[in-house]
Amino acid sequence: MTVFQVLARKSIKQSYCPSKEILCLMHHYRQMTNDAIRIGLANNNVSALKKLSMLSYKELKRYRNVPSCYKLCAISKAAGILASRKKSIKRGHPTKDPYLKKSIVVSCYSFKIVNGELRIPIGRGKYEFISLNAHTVKILASDPDIKVRSFTLTERSLSLCIAKEVPEITGITSAAGIDRNLRNLATGNPSRVAYYDMNKIVEIGETTKGIIKSFVRNDFRIRKRITSKYGRRKKNRTQSILNLVSNDIITFCSLNRLAIVFEDITNIRSMYGKGNYQGRKYRRMMNNNWPFT
Repeated sequence: MTVFQVLARKSIKQSYCPSKEILCLMHHYRQMTNDAIRIGLANNNVSALKKLSMLSYKELKRYRNVPSCYKLCAISKAAGILASRKKSIKRGHPTKDPYLKKSIVVSCYSFKIVNGELRIPIGRGKYEFISLNAHTVKILASDPDIKVRSFTLTERSLSLCIAKEVPEITGITSAAGIDRNLRNLATGNPSRVAYYDMNKIVEIGETTKGIIKSFVRNDFRIRKRITSKYGRRKKNRTQSILNLVSNDIITFCSLNRLAIVFEDITNIRSMYGKGNYQGRKYRRMMNNNWPFT
């Protein structure tokens, strides 16, 4: 009997403070991506990767100090942004000319993991070595079949996309449904139903909202920076709770050979939008405290 292999992907993230050379590389990467977007918009909204590469690669040659691998990835990033814009237009949403605002570097070429460090090219014969923390090294060393597919650098973090081939699960005996609500999560089938309490997520959201509302300093830049800090804190705490629940569900379904069935959540965000005859406080509570993941 043939056993098919499934490519499972995951991302590992760690904190990172970029050097001056990496900051310069991020700046050039953002410029190259925006140049490719401009070229795609000027040529009948081209979003196909191959055609956009043929149109923009020659112009990106003026970035002589940037390795070619980043030029290819910048074009790929621009193609994804342009394709997303096309989808929005097709769905009837008003759109503006897109551009990449944040300084980042993404690449799936010419990097290597050497002695617990990520080696990436920054110029002709020049490399930058980024130390990986203990958690990242532990995950990479946990299985020899794990391969690092790409990396993403921002001004605050380093993310590694890893992949592993796993055998497809066969012999499914039944299915388990998942229903996500504001304060609980229900999963199971006619033979077993389990409930997970999600009140902690609502408490985290309400506490964060109360802290942000208490800011009285009339300086938008400082207030935005502090608000972003508490927003990241809320996201991390919420994601930690969701990860524990999802791991428990997946472990149970894997041991009992159960297929996971999700409800249809297409256009779920529009359920709590303005004009749906719901109170403002209720809409805010549902949109801020109900994770859609």
